[in-house]
Amino acid sequence: MVAPNVKAETMRLMDRRSALEAEMDAIIAALSAPGGAGITGSLVDAEGFPRADIDIPAVLAQRRKLGELRNDHKDVTNKIEKNLEVLHSTKLTRNEQSIPRSSGISAPLHGGLSQNDPMEEDLVTRLPFAMIDDIADGSPAALDGLLLGDEIVKFGSVEAGGRLQERLVSEALSSEDNQVSLLIIRQGSPMNLTITPRKWHGRGLMGCHFQIL
Repeated sequence: MVAPNVKAETMRLMDRRSALEAEMDAIIAALSAPGGAGITGSLVDAEGFPRADIDIPAVLAQRRKLGELRNDHKDVTNKIEKNLEVLHSTKLTRNEQSIPRSSGISAPLHGGLSQNDPMEEDLVTRLPFAMIDDIADGSPAALDGLLLGDEIVKFGSVEAGGRLQERLVSEALSSEDNQVSLLIIRQGSPMNLTITPRKWHGRGLMGCHFQIL
């Protein structure tokens, strides 16, 4: 049985990550406001002098804080993934132990979290592993309904775990001209979408970029 404190800790970590994301979004919005310095924009004018139209110390403080928040976000996400591995492993062990040795039925090699424990299932479905941070106009991603800021929980068979970039590329290539189901979080709400990776006039098969969280 999974110790209750593992689940409770994971839920707290997810709440913490949500709070970090909200704080990062607020800083990004402030830096990206009209006339702002942007996240990485220059703080000097064309002649090399400090820009007079922005509060440079405040901008530097916001950028520094954003970097700290991103590091915290990465640490929290790593802890969540480790806890989920424990939950997955424990669930698989439970499934194996529930099958009598004399039944002749092989234990499943891939134990899901969706059969018995809604709380464990919720932990998985709430865990986005990437965010759309760039979409080209007229691309398959844009035409099929993806938006900037969409958080990816599941892309075809790809969920949170290791080698994400490699797995995402492989999933897109193997699904060329076929619909791929997506589970996303948009503005805090889960949504189901489909996208068809396909050739178009731009780069790649989808025309968007996944920022791994």
